[in-house]
Order: sequence, then C-alpha cells, then structure tokens
Amino acid sequence: MIDKKLFDILACPICKSSLRYDKTKEELICRADRLAFPIRDDIPVMLEDEARVLSNDEVDALYK
Repeated sequence: MIDKKLFDILACPICKSSLRYDKTKEELICRADRLAFPIRDDIPVMLEDEARVLSNDEVDALYK
C-alpha cells in the first residue's frame, strides 16, 4: 500500500499531471500519457523505461 502523503506529492515524470492509483495492479496510472508506473515493495518506480503502455481498453475503463 502506497502512503497517502507520498501519493499526494507524486506526479507523472513526463507530463507532470496527477496520477491515479490502481490498487489491484499495484500501479500508478497517468491518463495523459497512457502509462502505468509499477509499485515494487511499496516504492513507486517513476521511470519512463519501467512504465508499461496502457491498452485502449484499459484507457477506456479509466473514464467509466
């Protein structure tokens, strides 16, 4: 579980927009860049090279 205080100050390292926490996948999601940043051992990995690109279906689900 990511600390609430840490989550409040984190932003996408690429576009600086806010992130959405996906608890089930343990990822931080940037809607603008369509990227998912992993959380490993309760530490967000905010590197572009480590992020995965979201599929169209995953992006559509974010807006429901």
